[in-house]
Amino acid sequence: MTQATPRRLEFRDVAQGKAMRARLSHAVAQAGRPVTLMHVCGSHEQAMARYGLRASFPKDLHVQMGPGCPVCVTDAPEIDACIALAARGLRVLTYGDMLRVPGRAMSLEDARAGGARVEVVYGATQAAQIARASSDPVVFFATGFETTAVATAALLLDDPPDNLVILSAHKWVPAAMEIVAQTPESKIEGFLAAGHAATITGYGIFERFVERYRVPVVVGGFEPLDILSALVLLVEQVSAGKAEVVNAFPRCVSREGNKKALSALWRVFDMADGEWRGIARIPSGNLALKPEFAKWDARERFGVELAEAPPVEERASAAECLCGKIMSGIAEPNDCPLFGKACRPDAPIGACMVSSEGACRIWHEHGLGLR
Repeated sequence: MTQATPRRLEFRDVAQGKAMRARLSHAVAQAGRPVTLMHVCGSHEQAMARYGLRASFPKDLHVQMGPGCPVCVTDAPEIDACIALAARGLRVLTYGDMLRVPGRAMSLEDARAGGARVEVVYGATQAAQIARASSDPVVFFATGFETTAVATAALLLDDPPDNLVILSAHKWVPAAMEIVAQTPESKIEGFLAAGHAATITGYGIFERFVERYRVPVVVGGFEPLDILSALVLLVEQVSAGKAEVVNAFPRCVSREGNKKALSALWRVFDMADGEWRGIARIPSGNLALKPEFAKWDARERFGVELAEAPPVEERASAAECLCGKIMSGIAEPNDCPLFGKACRPDAPIGACMVSSEGACRIWHEHGLGLR
């Protein structure tokens, strides 16, 4: 039997990659000055580190990671509220990266070490399965952006068990992009939007943003050529003084997005103002459960409030953490005095060093920026 020749992975083609790098260098040269862009997805940062893309960027191209790490932007009082529920003896379920994120005094992992019932789940459906197998209340600490929020919405629309309670810390990324664009210190001239989130929202959601702030947005995928092509399209617009929305991920993203998923999302959630850790209180930046889902809402069912956790004294070192500035595009991980020293993956001080999608952890693991 003749063995078939393996199909080349088109989005990692070396020759195309070299051509794209040359085009990127030409576009930056055409600008005649340094160009600063921002991506808003930890998966983009992971891919850039994994494939060594930053080493190939022109010296005058600066690509900052924005507020694209859901674990990083979950506010400390939200974690404290979850710890308060666990302290009541309730069984708490959460995604793995959330365990080590510090609240104001401790993390969920610390609470578990002290005897609290805190467990890791890998999806919203698993949380429902665990609740159905239990007679006691089960709290699901639901975190993440549009993609995981849709999963939570689908769970609540599919006859959820009465003993399942949701503590929502879901966030809405487009609202955070507006804050970055409005920040006086920001030098961001274009945004690389996350392809997987745009499969839900569609790329049309960015049209109003581009019109309002006159900065281009390109939706991109996560393979090396996806990222390079998206950056080229952004820099070419900056060089030409244009501001348009471009879909560079058409194999997955449409203008309208996933209408069924969006319908589920807005049947369950309302936009609400909320704190994004280290960044700001963002208008319409959080996703709160609608009143008709109060039966499953931890804040309604148990009266838990974000300020419920007792007053605590934050660790002194936390005041030096620059996570907020890093996610706002004002600083990079190596600007932080703690990076790679007091703050490491085995001893994180800031949330950006905890998550696999956090800029500090990615830079540390791949040796970027370490002095």
